[in-house]
Amino acid sequence: MTNQTKKVITTNKKAFHDFIVTEKYTAGIVLFGTEIKSIRKGGINLKDSFAKIEDMEIFLYNCHISPFEGGNRNNHDPKRVRKLLLNKKEILKILGKIKQDSFTVVPLELFIERGFAKLEIGLCKGKKLHDKREALKKKDIQREVARFK
Repeated sequence: MTNQTKKVITTNKKAFHDFIVTEKYTAGIVLFGTEIKSIRKGGINLKDSFAKIEDMEIFLYNCHISPFEGGNRNNHDPKRVRKLLLNKKEILKILGKIKQDSFTVVPLELFIERGFAKLEIGLCKGKKLHDKREALKKKDIQREVARFK
């Protein structure tokens, strides 16, 4: 896939800080017209959002998409629950991992590919406090090494 067809809109940096990502899936997302217009302008926040499987369908919760300024009184609710589009086989695989190994499904990145909004979700395990500190130390060391090159 070339980078020209994929335009990253937002990345959930908090997810990479708080979780260890083991697997990634790309899902479509069901949106209203004013939501996609707002997303194209960058009016989306994935910070505290998560995905949940209900009745063999996967839904996105707590994802804030700002109301579109050019919208009318029928504008969307910013925090509404949105359906994600995945194959049944992928949903079953995710569901098995959640029940067996206590994983969490967290949105990692939202991008537009060939005109459609796609959400990259990750199967994640929570990091412990010492893991977070260790990751920060590694990042500081890499920053120092890059500065002296």
